[in-house]
Amino acid sequence: MPRIEGMALPEDWRDGCLAARVMTPEGPSAVAVLRGAAFDMTPGFGTVSAWLNEPDPIGAIRTRGVPMPLDLPAVLANSAHDRRDPHRPWLLPPIDLQAVKACGVTYVRSMLERVIEERCHGDASQAEAVRAELRGVLAGDGTAGSARDLAAVKPGSTEAMRLKAALVERGWWSQYLEVGIGPDAEIFTKCQPMAAVGPGALVGVHPVSHWSNPEPEAVLAVNARGAILGATLGNDVNLRDIEGRSALLLGRAKDNNASCAIGPVLRLFDAGFSLEDVHAAEVTLTIEGADGFRLEEQGAVGAISRELRDLVGQLIGPHHQYPDGAVLFLGTPFSPGKDRGAPGQGFTHKPGDLVRIATPRLGALVNEVARTDACPPWGFGTGALLANLAQRGLPRR
Repeated sequence: MPRIEGMALPEDWRDGCLAARVMTPEGPSAVAVLRGAAFDMTPGFGTVSAWLNEPDPIGAIRTRGVPMPLDLPAVLANSAHDRRDPHRPWLLPPIDLQAVKACGVTYVRSMLERVIEERCHGDASQAEAVRAELRGVLAGDGTAGSARDLAAVKPGSTEAMRLKAALVERGWWSQYLEVGIGPDAEIFTKCQPMAAVGPGALVGVHPVSHWSNPEPEAVLAVNARGAILGATLGNDVNLRDIEGRSALLLGRAKDNNASCAIGPVLRLFDAGFSLEDVHAAEVTLTIEGADGFRLEEQGAVGAISRELRDLVGQLIGPHHQYPDGAVLFLGTPFSPGKDRGAPGQGFTHKPGDLVRIATPRLGALVNEVARTDACPPWGFGTGALLANLAQRGLPRR
């Protein structure tokens, strides 16, 4: 029986403008879908990156896109790894040469969970006791306030600095609180360009980890000039016990084979969809295990502690450039907390978990969890893409 179910395009995709990347028998192609009509952008640009770096990407669809017959729902359905017909098109992540960056600790709920990971040194069996202790600290004498109060603290503000001093005095300051309410956001490299997987693919959890989870996130697409072009969905798969042992192990916790999923498509901003619509979105996470486990949680993108434009401003500007553009994971509104094993130990992944991350106007990204060494190894990188474009006589920029 097929495991990959529930993938979806944005509910109003025929009214919007989408960027997609489609694997064909000839190789990957950059595809635009404008008001339901598909256009091949590869002959004019070669890559999604080059197309989106145009001054007017939507205008370029009309002037340089080549109309093509494409049944987008059928292409999405053929993206499921467990029933894919390799002779027909399927969806890849909707990006190629862009840098894949991610923000951490941008939501109070996930910030507090990071503090818990750190305090119990990655040992999930201690998590509930540490969680209870932290609740006591936040509710104690009113100095630190509640988690709800923390959500109202503007990072880097005078109030945030007073809160920092109070927590330091009580022995509860943390590197995660530093980036959660301090002036500087945490922005790290999630994976290399071309290393992410798309809708319907396997996502990887390293078998060394015994405490792992998905991180459902909205993802912004940014061009080389720092303009925010659109949004998609992402899964920033995380190994909580590895990161909890030491923040210096962030690369080991975050960047593994197939540990980053993006898709199903990138929705470009136009008159009917804007950054404000991303901010207003509710993201739903559903996990269904082969063992019968089920979890569903929902979080608001707008509960984020920082302004979306400020995060992009910290990513790219006079001090840091991305000539091929970038995508930026905004951070997860929550970490799954439902117990899967012993009481108090919370959630951890098992092979066969089906992870669905969805919001109506961006669609639904669905992936199945497997060990990193059981996922297809990453073998098609930048060099392979450029060689493929050259072989097809297409632009290599």
